[in-house]
Amino acid sequence: MDKLANRLREDADKIEVSVSEELDHRIAASLQGVTQEGVAGKPRERSRPSGFWWASSLTGIAAAAAVIVIINLQQAEEPPQATPTDVVAVVPVIDWQAETAALTGPLQQELENLQADIRKAEEKVKKDIGL
Repeated sequence: MDKLANRLREDADKIEVSVSEELDHRIAASLQGVTQEGVAGKPRERSRPSGFWWASSLTGIAAAAAVIVIINLQQAEEPPQATPTDVVAVVPVIDWQAETAALTGPLQQELENLQADIRKAEEKVKKDIGL
């Protein structure tokens, strides 16, 4: 750590800067404006009286109560409709027309054909996008 500190000091000594008189005055004024003496000399003002705290608390409570009342008044007065007890009568009958799949060849051959189709499609896409 000492090596780093020494190196930083050496680098800082090598810095050559000329500060104009105007900039020097501005820096001094800025530093003087934020010193503890300037802050300690002023009496601390209370931000707000405690009445504001009570007013904001009561306003929040009134707003929450108003929202609750509005939501309760807007609810439908009709009871929700019960689901019918005879579900079979309500659900339509689906006419399934199931057929057995007919394989034209062994599964391995079908797999190879599908893979060849995928390769062709991939090559066509690469050709279309210019890869």
